[in-house]
Amino acid sequence: MKITKVETILLAVPCSSNGAIRPSTGRSWSAFDVLLVRIDTDEGISGWGEAFGRARDLPLKAVIDAHIAPKLIGQDPTRIEAIKHDLEFRLHNTGRIGGIAYGIAAVDIALWDILGKRAGLPLHQLIGGLVTPELPVYASFLRYGSVEGVRGAVRKALAEGYRHIKLHEIGIAENLAAREEAGPDVAIMLDVNCPWTVSQSIDAAHRLAPGRFDWLEEPVWPPENYGGLAEIRRKGSLRVAAGENAGSLHDFKLMFDAGAIDVAQPDLAKAGGISEALRIDALAEAHGVDVVPHCATFGPGLLATIHFNASRRRPPLLERLYFAFDEHPIGAVAEPVDGFVKVPTGPGLGYDPDPKVIERYRVNPAEFAWT
Repeated sequence: MKITKVETILLAVPCSSNGAIRPSTGRSWSAFDVLLVRIDTDEGISGWGEAFGRARDLPLKAVIDAHIAPKLIGQDPTRIEAIKHDLEFRLHNTGRIGGIAYGIAAVDIALWDILGKRAGLPLHQLIGGLVTPELPVYASFLRYGSVEGVRGAVRKALAEGYRHIKLHEIGIAENLAAREEAGPDVAIMLDVNCPWTVSQSIDAAHRLAPGRFDWLEEPVWPPENYGGLAEIRRKGSLRVAAGENAGSLHDFKLMFDAGAIDVAQPDLAKAGGISEALRIDALAEAHGVDVVPHCATFGPGLLATIHFNASRRRPPLLERLYFAFDEHPIGAVAEPVDGFVKVPTGPGLGYDPDPKVIERYRVNPAEFAWT
């Protein structure tokens, strides 16, 4: 079996962010980008992966096309470990975190998809076996920036059946308003996206204590300040979560050795794909750290995370960014119903991206104008 073609496909899929504002533009979201990687083989089996990307990420697409795709042609796609290591080693001078890592993660996911399809088995059967046929999902809000916006989003999510919510507010009042609106029985997490110093983070954690949040995610800048995270964990009043900006097992080892986190959050579309997530999960268990993957994707990256979570001995919550699509990149199969999503049972990832969505919303680099 040989790889014959590697194709990157960038989509801009229309969406609604339920009133949230995009920080980079100050406007509401109108489209969500999905960067697909398709790997074809000489046996007629194609695998799909997804790289984390945002804002018409044509540079990331170009990086994968120029640096990664040519190195895969002629390779045996079932040699997942060897291919992943070869790409990482040969490309390490271009970055261990960021675009190269995201591209390698997409390739890893696509290779596992091929392996599952060739074996006629769903991914979860290849990486541990199915523990649960459906996963609880948490609505991962965007940033609303107002008490009224947060309250409205909480009411909407609860009406849709969610019983777990993650906030992305940095204001104390906005975050505490979510708890007041949700009541005591809804699990609420808080991700602030690295805005504070260590001392500011500790102060904020104590001020947020009445909200009884399950964790405080990425409070400190820069995100690799693991010593700072450890100090916040010791002196603050909330569990600390981090890892979406980590690039590999070795970054998580540094976190664990520093005593920095209670919850590890590898992103399968950022940090080495399925293969790396399995290693991180094993190391986290040895250190007594919970693993709840970060997931900000809506294609094969989302499907890979579903399979990964469903095959863990204690299946973690599934993160789902709180967007509404007229047409989902992989169809309605990944849409939560009453706060749960069913685990695919078909070979590999279980579903391929919808070809009609690809046709409608594919970004043509030659026609794209930066605004």
